[in-house]
Amino acid sequence: MTSSYRAMHCRELGPPETLALAELPRPPLGDGEVRVRIRAAGVNYPDLLQVSGQYQHKPPLPFVPGFEAAGDILETGPGVAGWKAGDAVILRLRGGAYAEEAVARAEWLLPKPAGWSYAEAAAFPVAAATAWTALVSRGRLAAGETLLVLGAGGGTGLGAVSLGTRVGARVIAVASSPEKRAAAARAGAALCIDPATPDWTGNLQADVVFDPVGEPLFGAAWKALAPGGRWLVVGFAGGGFPRVPANRLLLREAELIGVRAGEQARRNPAAAQQCDAALRDWLVGGDGAGRPQIGGIHRLERAADALRLLAGRRAVGKLVLETG
Repeated sequence: MTSSYRAMHCRELGPPETLALAELPRPPLGDGEVRVRIRAAGVNYPDLLQVSGQYQHKPPLPFVPGFEAAGDILETGPGVAGWKAGDAVILRLRGGAYAEEAVARAEWLLPKPAGWSYAEAAAFPVAAATAWTALVSRGRLAAGETLLVLGAGGGTGLGAVSLGTRVGARVIAVASSPEKRAAAARAGAALCIDPATPDWTGNLQADVVFDPVGEPLFGAAWKALAPGGRWLVVGFAGGGFPRVPANRLLLREAELIGVRAGEQARRNPAAAQQCDAALRDWLVGGDGAGRPQIGGIHRLERAADALRLLAGRRAVGKLVLETG
């Protein structure tokens, strides 16, 4: 092995173009760590926010963005059991995925299904963990309930559609283009709605609303929340922070629930173990519900192109970076 590897380096906060390809020194392995040759890395909205300095977690400069990847183990450190060099794995990281290599704790790894490409595997963990934390841990979604998913054509929304279907809920997907609605239908949505349709909420009565968008959908979608419903605040990809008058909560006897999947995993070890078990179960068989839909693959050095597509909400499914 060489003494260095290539990564997209964020030396200053700003637009995606601030990322630059850099040669970084290979760090030593510590106890319980593995070194992975990354084949593909998932691109997520928090990556865009982190590079611009708008994300809640602000790593010190310089840093390498990216929370998920897939690749092959190069070597294992002391104390690692159950993994060996050559194993194909999915990585859950706290940064560093936009790179040719990464060092990760062994407990952060998941097995890559044999039937999945590295791109599909890299696109899985963030959306799946977010969906599980929101719908199961925080939202208490049950079989037979109605789930309304906003922004359903993106990676996070499609993860919620897939898991909602898996739980046994009736899933209604809201997405802004025919291509995104088709993706939601493939993921299992029973009904797909164009939010540009006048009075699109109609007679909808959703027990749970999964909302990674915020404004401009919040005001209209609130009409679809059933009495006693749970509204899951997952993110603000629409760019605006909605204001919720308290009387709306009172009149609907509704719950407004914030969702931070990564923070819950760090704060609540029991929930983290439950999520880990759920993701492993989700991966069993490899070809079942929840297989990510890839909307585009970019070279590592073209990470800015992928992030611009994400910022413009033009991506259908997950965008992925490949390292070759």
